[in-house]
Amino acid sequence: MAADLLGPAEIRDLAARLGVAPTKKLGQNFVHDPNTVRRIVATAGLAPDDVALEVGPGLGSLTLALLPAAAHVHAVEIDATLAGALAGTAARHAGPAADRLSVHHADALRITAADLADPAPTALVANLPYNVAVPVVLHLLAELPSLRHGLVMVQKEVADRLVAGPGSKVYGIPSVKLAWYAHARAAGKVPPNVFWPVPNVDSGLVAFTRREPPRADVPRNQVFAVVDAAFAQRRKTLRAALAGWAGGADRAAAALTAAGIDPGARGESLTVEQFAAVAASAPSRTPGAQ
Repeated sequence: MAADLLGPAEIRDLAARLGVAPTKKLGQNFVHDPNTVRRIVATAGLAPDDVALEVGPGLGSLTLALLPAAAHVHAVEIDATLAGALAGTAARHAGPAADRLSVHHADALRITAADLADPAPTALVANLPYNVAVPVVLHLLAELPSLRHGLVMVQKEVADRLVAGPGSKVYGIPSVKLAWYAHARAAGKVPPNVFWPVPNVDSGLVAFTRREPPRADVPRNQVFAVVDAAFAQRRKTLRAALAGWAGGADRAAAALTAAGIDPGARGESLTVEQFAAVAASAPSRTPGAQ
C-alpha cells in the first residue's frame, strides 16, 4: 500500500501547526514534491528486507515514501519538535506501514551502532542537511558495518566531490575517504524548486555500494592521515606535502618510492589504493616518538 505523500500545501500546513520554520543552522530544506521522493526511493533500489536509515527526515516527506518500500525505517532527527511529530505524521499518512518506523531524536554525527541495533540498518537513504553531509556519510559508514548501500541527496557541488576520481579538479578528501568504504556514482540532479525554502543551488544524488577496504593490513586512520596531509597542501608535490606526516621530505620520498609512487606527483593523482600503499610504507618513528 502506497503512503499518502506530502505536497507543498501539506508541508506548509504541517510546519505551521508545529510552529516550525526551516533554519540555516541545521541546513534544513524540506522536500515538498511527491515525484522527487518517489524517484529517490526508486533509485535507492531497496529490497523488501532492507532496513532504511534516514537522516534529517524533517517533516516526513521522504519517510512516508520509504515506509512501504523497506522492512523498517530508522529516522534520525536532531530537531526535537520534528522528531516528536514524525510518528504522528506517519500514522496519519502511511497506514499500517507506520508501525515500521523508529524515530531517534539524536545527532547523526554521534549515533552509534548500538543506537540502531534492532534491526540494524542496511541502506542509507536521506536528504542530508547541506552543512554536515560529508561528515555524516563518513561517520555512518565507519560506525555501521551493516550498511550495504545507499542513496543520499546533497548539494550538487558536494555530490561532484564525493564521486570524483583521480585527476579531477574536484577530487579530494571526501572522494578518497568515501572510496575507502564504497563504490560511489552520480545518480542524477535535483532542481531547487522541489524544496522549501528554495536553495540557490542544485542538489545531486549519490549512490554507493559498500566494498571491502582496499587493504586489510593498514588501519583506516593511518590511511586517512596520509590523505589529509596530501590534500592540506594540494598544490605541493607529495614529497613536500607529506613531509610533516613522514618526519621530513626525504622520509616522505622514501615512503612514496617504496609504494611505487613518484615523489613529484600530487595527491589529486592517487587512487585510494595508492594512498593505502603509502600508509603501509610509513617510515618507522624514532624510539619514544608518538
